[in-house]
Amino acid sequence: MQKLMLFLLFSLFVSSCKQAEHITPQRINMTESIYSSVIIQPDSLYQVYAIISGILEKTFVEEGQLVTKNQALFKVTNTAPELNVQNAKLALDLATDNYSGGVTVLQSIEDEINAALLNYKNDSINFFRQKNLWDQRIGSKIEYDTKKLNYDLSKNNLTTLQSKLNRTKNELYINVKQAKNNYTTTLVATKDYTIKSSITGKVYAINKSLGELINTATPIATLGSANQFVIEMLVDEVDIVKVIIGQQVIISLDAYKGEVFTAKVTKILPKKDERNQTFMVEALFETPPNVLYPGLSGEANIVIGKRDNVLTIPLAYLLDDNQVKTDAGLVTIKTGMRNMEYIEVLSGITEKTLLYKTEE
Repeated sequence: MQKLMLFLLFSLFVSSCKQAEHITPQRINMTESIYSSVIIQPDSLYQVYAIISGILEKTFVEEGQLVTKNQALFKVTNTAPELNVQNAKLALDLATDNYSGGVTVLQSIEDEINAALLNYKNDSINFFRQKNLWDQRIGSKIEYDTKKLNYDLSKNNLTTLQSKLNRTKNELYINVKQAKNNYTTTLVATKDYTIKSSITGKVYAINKSLGELINTATPIATLGSANQFVIEMLVDEVDIVKVIIGQQVIISLDAYKGEVFTAKVTKILPKKDERNQTFMVEALFETPPNVLYPGLSGEANIVIGKRDNVLTIPLAYLLDDNQVKTDAGLVTIKTGMRNMEYIEVLSGITEKTLLYKTEE
């Protein structure tokens, strides 16, 4: 009798446990969102470069300092030797002399033209004299053809030399302009060069120390907005089509544990990052934290849908994306919105349907 009672109690316990395993669909206010990692960066962030190579002679700012647009940041002294300037000046003088005719470049061509012109006039006189005689049937055909050939050759030679003179003048003029530009560049490059800020903002990093060699390919510093920060999010390519400008973003930052911030999507960069198959999406805080630094990280949920009184089930009870286990066995359902915990049920079951978890 005692064993029978223990068996009945055990059966009731097992039965109650099994009953506790089932649930029914519930109606909730549901939000569908896309998850993304977050990096905080200052707005208008840019790297400062020098347009000349040289030595960093002076630094007018410090890291963390606020600056205004066109404020002096750094002074660079160019290290180009004075020999470059001297060579550029010699090249300019030579090009100017060649163009002005002070040397033999143009003069020699002009001398050739004068000689060719005299030859042309002489051959012209001989040809037309012979032509008049030939028109009167005086003289031989060979004499006429010879005079005509000499005339044509003289005429062509004169035209060729005149074209050569014009072409040489143009080339020498271009040489003068190029030499002048090169000379001006070398003069500027030997002077001190002051780099100024392009924005009103803050100096976030200085990469060079006084006395270091500066080149045009390496950034000297990093500047950005002092109080306007951009939320950068990497969104997977399967979700990017659901993101539009103006959507709300829920932000949590590692530096502000337990706090939640809201933002709005402001920009979707159309180029995909082939390395991680993601797109860059930017957002701006609606009410930013009091203190922000470049590189702060966190998580974001971009809200892509929100509805009230939605029939849902936990994702743990969903099988193969569209089936649930009921008293009647596996039932196919039509689903809608989903988030990290729940999925919307559009049809297939009701609020009274008992649902069971499948065994792992």
